[in-house]
Amino acid sequence: MNYILITYILLSVVAVFITATLLAIRKSSKLSKNLSEVELQLVELSVKIKEYEDKYSEIIDIEYECVKAKNELIEDKTKIELESQLKLDELEAKKEKSNCEKQLIEDQIKNLRIDYKSNKNTYDSLTKQIAIFSEDIELIELGFYEPKFDFDSSETFKEEIRSCKDRQKAFLREKDSNGAIYCSTEWTVSGSKAEGRKMTNKGIKLTARAFNNECDSAIANCTWKNVNKMQERIKKAFDAINKLNETNSIIITFQYLEEKLKELQLTYEYHEKKQHEKEEQAEIKMQMREEAKVEAEIKKAEADAIKEEKRYKSAIDLARKELEKASDEMKFGLEAQIAQLQSDLSEAEMKHQRAQSMAEQTKRGHVYVISNIGSFGEEVYKIGMTRRLEPTERVKELGDASVPFIFDVHAMIHTDDAPTLEKSLHRQFDSRRLNMVNRRKEFFNVSLAEIKQAVHELTDASVEFIETAVAQDYYETQAIRNLQLFREGNLEGDSILKSNSIPEFADALD
Repeated sequence: MNYILITYILLSVVAVFITATLLAIRKSSKLSKNLSEVELQLVELSVKIKEYEDKYSEIIDIEYECVKAKNELIEDKTKIELESQLKLDELEAKKEKSNCEKQLIEDQIKNLRIDYKSNKNTYDSLTKQIAIFSEDIELIELGFYEPKFDFDSSETFKEEIRSCKDRQKAFLREKDSNGAIYCSTEWTVSGSKAEGRKMTNKGIKLTARAFNNECDSAIANCTWKNVNKMQERIKKAFDAINKLNETNSIIITFQYLEEKLKELQLTYEYHEKKQHEKEEQAEIKMQMREEAKVEAEIKKAEADAIKEEKRYKSAIDLARKELEKASDEMKFGLEAQIAQLQSDLSEAEMKHQRAQSMAEQTKRGHVYVISNIGSFGEEVYKIGMTRRLEPTERVKELGDASVPFIFDVHAMIHTDDAPTLEKSLHRQFDSRRLNMVNRRKEFFNVSLAEIKQAVHELTDASVEFIETAVAQDYYETQAIRNLQLFREGNLEGDSILKSNSIPEFADALD
């Protein structure tokens, strides 16, 4: 481009020079000779310009540059396509390898499923065979006792124990193999059969006393923790005493052993039944006290409502009399006062109707869902019911001195049939009970989401659930304890910051 510029500059110079020459010719004829020389120089310059154009034609030719750039792009494209093809071939090889591995894994899964099905059938068969036994092996190892009798009351157990002991006495009177203890050999002492029978009777009495004392000790010390061990203790005593008496041929019979084991089982179950009856009586008394409180609360609410109705009616009558005598200026205020009294009277009448309705409908009440993280941990909820007009009073009673922290209320469900809703929820979460033995304990190890879903399935009422447990006393106690540990040097500062965090929901409720 510089050469072109130079060319144009030279041409300009030449033009200026020619112009000057012509002017000079005009001025003087003497310059004609110089003009010829200039023309000659102009020809020379033209030749040089032509040479420059030929020399730098490739630079000047834009189309040539475009073609060159295009060729370079084609070369780059070919190179990229070649690299892409190589990578594609590599990916195809990996894909083929993955397909082979996938097929291999699928074959392994298929074989495992076949093996599992075969082993599952074997397991089910063995499980059915094991189930033939009356007690589950794992539960026996854990000390679990399966009741052998299904009597309705402790008195029935008492009668059965008496009958069992009578059968034992009858067995002890028998001196042969049909009795409790017998001697299989007729002994003689110094040739005397009578002395031999005396010796045998003494041996039988000693055997009976030893075995009965061992059995009585096991029965007296039997609890739910060791009932299975006590049974084993009686069986071991049976084997040990019979082994010691092998030289005397004195034998304790199996039917007498069975009666002793039955006495142990009956005595244990009698005490358990007695305890359950005490708990049931306590539960009944508590329900009676609760019903009495509900009845007293309803009567008080009804009496208060009647008293309020009379008071508001008297106030309305008095205000109306004053309205008749009042001036126009005072009438506006009295009319507003009468309207407010009318509203209060309607509210008192509604309270009265509600109290009457609660008294007439014994099933109407509230089903509550409460938790106590500090006492029972997370995801443990109590599901109960109350018929009180103020259901929160019942929750406050539950959080008395028997537990270290108060309960948090997650839901208070008002329903016309509270017992049915409560029983339905208990039945749905029966396998999640915290106490599987005492079913009167209404604590369940479930999540609040599961309870919410069950409530929505069982009732059409709109129920509001409080998701977050406040547990303010518990969290503040934890913070105080951690602060004490920190001061003693047993806790880091970061742990205190974490433990001091109380749910934001708690702040919203304060």
